[in-house]
Amino acid sequence: MAKLYVIPTPIGNLEDVTMRALRLLKEVDFVLAEDTRTSKKFFNHYEILTSLVAYHMHNEHEKLASIIQRIQQSQSVGLISDAGTPAISDPGFLLVRECIKEGIEVECLPGATAFVPAIVNSGLPNDRFVFEGFLPHKKGRQTRIKELANHKYSFILYESPHRLVKTLTQLAVELGAERQASVSREISKIYEETKRGSLKELAEYFVKGTVKGEIVIVVQGKK
Repeated sequence: MAKLYVIPTPIGNLEDVTMRALRLLKEVDFVLAEDTRTSKKFFNHYEILTSLVAYHMHNEHEKLASIIQRIQQSQSVGLISDAGTPAISDPGFLLVRECIKEGIEVECLPGATAFVPAIVNSGLPNDRFVFEGFLPHKKGRQTRIKELANHKYSFILYESPHRLVKTLTQLAVELGAERQASVSREISKIYEETKRGSLKELAEYFVKGTVKGEIVIVVQGKK
């Protein structure tokens, strides 16, 4: 029986990929990709000819059975996301769980992910931390923020550019304006930036201009 390979791809700089990842992407029978157009650019750069199959949050349930069947028919499959390690705030968990349930071997390669360089670069305590991913957009958002206020350890959030200032402002109100934090964006890209300061200072800084790129917020735990 074949195997599911969970393969990290670069989050910015195309050189941030392992040699083993490139080899496996060329060797597997097909690759599941969150957005085949985005992944095709990466594949073209490294001359990877393996066929891409769309696998994203809108079709992962309906495609699950057919993917499992193909693996059971001795086809090896690679799973990638648009950037970073699959199943970290991206599709992948359902497939990994189903493969384990069906006795299919799963192998996750080490590689790029955004939150590790963000917390290291934040200068905040990182011997223990909590990864929270994205906050709810509406229902349950305020409840989650209230829970975060009592975390003893640094915690990590992913956020979109157009909600960054709103999130920083809400955190400042609930956690205290002087709680220390950092915002990292465009990690490993040309315009990479990490801004450190209090939640109030960060909200005031980012409200002044247009924010672009993928964003990671790291917030100091409650003292």
